Amino acid sequence: MTSDQIPFQWNLVTDLRTMWEFPFMRNAFEAGTMIAIVAGIIGYFVVLRRSSFAAHALGHAGFSGAAAAVLYAVNPVYGLLLFTTGGGALMGLLGRRAATRDVEIGTVLAFMLGLGLLFLSFYNGYASEAYSILFGEILGISVSGVVFTIEAGAVVLVALALVYRPLLFASLDEDVAEAKGLPILALGLIFMLLLGVAITIAVQIVGVLLIFALMVTPAAVAVRLTRRPWTGMLVSVAIALFATWVGLFVQFYAQYPASFFIVSIAFAIYVAVRGGQSLLRSFAPRANSTPPADPSAATNSG
Repeated sequence: MTSDQIPFQWNLVTDLRTMWEFPFMRNAFEAGTMIAIVAGIIGYFVVLRRSSFAAHALGHAGFSGAAAAVLYAVNPVYGLLLFTTGGGALMGLLGRRAATRDVEIGTVLAFMLGLGLLFLSFYNGYASEAYSILFGEILGISVSGVVFTIEAGAVVLVALALVYRPLLFASLDEDVAEAKGLPILALGLIFMLLLGVAITIAVQIVGVLLIFALMVTPAAVAVRLTRRPWTGMLVSVAIALFATWVGLFVQFYAQYPASFFIVSIAFAIYVAVRGGQSLLRSFAPRANSTPPADPSAATNSG
């Protein structure tokens, strides 16, 4: 029996046990868990540093690397990694400050996309592996792909832990951090390289075009709900994990792309938080709108 012939039993324990009988689902959950953790943590810094455009651009630059890898019969993930880290290094070197790096990011992105078009024009076959990176193909990840994802994710997490304090300081206020003597350019370059590695592993689950779902949306919710960095990162990771796990579970029984469900869940959480906060703000003035007591009444009563 194949996975598309298995009915949903409405029994969570039974349904989970049935799903875990398939090796490709175990691979997807293992890789998806590491991807969600990395995306949730580094995505928090992406939001703090106002680098959402950089994450988006590096994802598209990575597609060009995948196209180059297909042209030379190499695993597309390695081409993706080369172009995301290379593009991140260029963006970090050309743009000293994260908040004013849009021009440099756009310039590097245009060059990388031009290279991708050139590589695809040289390829005579159907580059299905490269195109799958556009929308993600987490259910097709192999055991070696899971190992690569876990190892690359561990490298990103360890590196972030090593530069956590100065990177957080520079992300919150670059001017003050520079005045204190922190190496802003070096920190920005390190962050962009780590972002490139994180995007390389994240596109396996949501693809280049939907990278915002895991890299930005959970962190954007966390920034709205929390004030402390560690709490914010935990909330961001929790949302990314929830969207990934539920998305994979629903995909197994609904037989539609997992990336669609992951994106939809993350977006629904963001809209719910934004809507809830708007409602609270709209009711707050009414709660505090009780007119003060008339002082003359108190005087007359005395």
